[in-house]
Amino acid sequence: MSCEEEVLSIRKQLEKMTETKDTTQALDLLKSLGKLDITLNILTSTRIGMTVNALRKSSTDEETQTVAKSLIKAWKKLVPESAEKKEEKKEEKKREEKPVKTSSTPSGGNYNLDEVRSSCRKLLLNAIKGEGELPEGCSEEKCQDIATDLEQAIFAQYKQTNPKYKNQVRSRVFNLKDKKNPMLRMNLLCGILSAERLSKMTSEEMANDEIKKQREAFVKEGINESQLAVVQGTKTDMLKCGKCRKNNCTYNQIQTRSADEPMTTFVLCNECGNRWKFC
Repeated sequence: MSCEEEVLSIRKQLEKMTETKDTTQALDLLKSLGKLDITLNILTSTRIGMTVNALRKSSTDEETQTVAKSLIKAWKKLVPESAEKKEEKKEEKKREEKPVKTSSTPSGGNYNLDEVRSSCRKLLLNAIKGEGELPEGCSEEKCQDIATDLEQAIFAQYKQTNPKYKNQVRSRVFNLKDKKNPMLRMNLLCGILSAERLSKMTSEEMANDEIKKQREAFVKEGINESQLAVVQGTKTDMLKCGKCRKNNCTYNQIQTRSADEPMTTFVLCNECGNRWKFC
């Protein structure tokens, strides 16, 4: 009996076992297939691969499934890949081996970042460079490096370009451009303030001297929330007291944080004296 005839005989037996769902003898037949010298022509003419795969799916015996998988895997190696498939694999391998290049500056030709991060770096760069000439010993290349380090430090905090990331960038840009706060930018350019530190500073920490002095004055004078709601307050019926539900209130707005943050509103109910604040 030729190899092809033996394969055909085994195929018929395996198909019968699959139909009757009695695969108790299937393992011996699969092992017999493994000993035969099966060529691509025999695989094609007998379609034994389809039969073995169907048996693998229907069998509940783990050893039978394992042997069937091994046969199918070995037979797949006999099937030549199409030219198209080979080309796809070749291109995929090239992509895996090709190193990803990034530039340390936004103007680099290999700047490999998404558009949001690229835009944010440019905003930071413009704020760091400022207007007019750069201070002595500071080049435009250095500004680019600082902008890159600053953006990377901000991105590292959020791992994505979400609203928090964008707000953090905008806050740095605003304070770096603040003409009343030139020392923040100068300290960054001179290396006194690192990009890493600036990326995590609060609005209060970045604020100019005028804002800081204003805060200190509030604290020194003992101005608390209740006093702020009375001093120079504006009467309104647009606000409702959460306690008595009346629309007879007085409010006062004051800048308690840096200029890029919204003002804090202190409210006093003229009916029951309830006080609250919202930003």
